[in-house]
Amino acid sequence: MPERDPARRAVITGLGAVMPIGNDFPTYWSNLVAGVTGTRTIRSFDASAHEVRIAAEVLDFDPTIAMDPKMARRMSRFIHFAMAAGKEAVADSGIDFAAMTPEQRDRVAVVVNTGGGGIEQIIDGTHVHDAKGPRFVSPFAVPALSGSMGAAMLSIEYGLTGPVITQVAACATSVIAFQDALRLIATGEVDVVLAGGTEAPIWPMGVAALANMTALSKRNDSPETASRPFDATRDGFVLGEGGGVVVVESLTHALERGATPIAEIIGAALTADAFHISAPEPSGRGQARAMTLALRHADVAPDEIDYIVAHGTATQLNDVTETRAIKTAYGDHARKVAISSPKSMIGHLVGAAGIASVLAGVGAIRDGIIPPTANLRTPDPECDLDYVPLTARPAKVDTVAVDGFGFGGQNAVAIFRRVTDA
Repeated sequence: MPERDPARRAVITGLGAVMPIGNDFPTYWSNLVAGVTGTRTIRSFDASAHEVRIAAEVLDFDPTIAMDPKMARRMSRFIHFAMAAGKEAVADSGIDFAAMTPEQRDRVAVVVNTGGGGIEQIIDGTHVHDAKGPRFVSPFAVPALSGSMGAAMLSIEYGLTGPVITQVAACATSVIAFQDALRLIATGEVDVVLAGGTEAPIWPMGVAALANMTALSKRNDSPETASRPFDATRDGFVLGEGGGVVVVESLTHALERGATPIAEIIGAALTADAFHISAPEPSGRGQARAMTLALRHADVAPDEIDYIVAHGTATQLNDVTETRAIKTAYGDHARKVAISSPKSMIGHLVGAAGIASVLAGVGAIRDGIIPPTANLRTPDPECDLDYVPLTARPAKVDTVAVDGFGFGGQNAVAIFRRVTDA
C-alpha cells in the first residue's frame, strides 16, 4: 500500500457501548468473547399475548449516568444509549473537548445513526393525546422522537460545532457511519468524529409487526439459544436494543495529543439490491459487490482479511445469501477466513447492529481473539464456511471486514486494520 498522509488517515482511539450483555465496552467485549447471550423473556412490557415473547434487552441501565435527570426523563431511550456510549468513548480516548478552542471544536463531527429513533414518543404521545387531549402531549415529544437527536445531544454536550449527521438505512445504518467518518477525515473537513449507532426498538407494536412478518425467532421457551445464525435449525432473529460510539481521529491529531490508535478505518462501500422491501436478492450480488468495492477502496486483497464480522441475522434468507456473497467476493479465501455473528449473543439491534459488529471487530484486532457464533450446533449445508462455532478463537487479527445489510436492500461494508506504522 502506498504511503498515506497521516492527516487523512482515520484511526479509532476510544470505545463505548451499551449492549444487552454489558452496559459498557469492557463488559460487552468480555461477555461476547465468553459466548454469553443476552436474550431473555421480555421485561419492559407485558408480552404474554404476543406470539414472540423474547428479546435482547439492556438491563439495569441508568440514563442519569450520562444525562441530567430532568433531561433524561424528556428524552428517548435511544438517545440515552447514544449519550452513555458517547461519553464512555470520549473518556476512553482521553480527548478533552473542554480544552479545545471554538475553532478546534468546529472541526469535530458527530455521526450517530439509527433506524427508528424515538418510537416510544410516538406510541406514548398518541396514547396521551387520545386519552387526555392535545394539551397534555409533551412539548418535548418531537425533539425526543427525532432520529437525529442522539447525534445532536452529543454535539450539545461537548460544544462540537462541526457536521452533525444521522443517516437512516435500516440495519446497515451504523456501518455507514464509518464510511462517513472516513470521508470526513480523508477530505480534511474535520479532525475528529464521534461515530456509531443507537436503537431502542423493543416496543409492543414493533415486536408484533416483526413477528407477523415471520422475521423473529419464536423460541420463547429457550431464549438463550433462540438466535442461531448459520444453523440449520434457525427460525428468525431476536430483536435487540443498545448503542455504541467510537472516537475516530486523523492519525496526525491522535499522535499530536499522545493517543494510541486501536485500529484504522481503511475502506468502505455501499450498494443496493433494488429487489425487495425486506428480502435480500437471492444471489447475493449486491452484498458481494459491497464487499468487493470496500476491499478495493481499502486497497486490500481478499486473502488479507483475517476476520469477517457477519451480518448473520439467523433468518433463513439472510444467512444463505450472505454466505453466497462471501464466496463470490472472497473466492478461495472464503473457506479460510474466520467469520462470526455477534447477533447470536445480542440479537439484532437494527440501527445499532453495525456498531455492535464494529466493536467486535476492533476488539478482535486489539486483543487477538475472535468472538464465537453462539448456538451454532447444526450447520446448515448451504452455510458451509468457518463461522467460529460456540467458542472464541485466539488468532492474529490484522484486518477485519464488517458487513451490514438492511431492509430495502441496503448493503454496507467497512474495513478496519491494525495500525502498525504510527
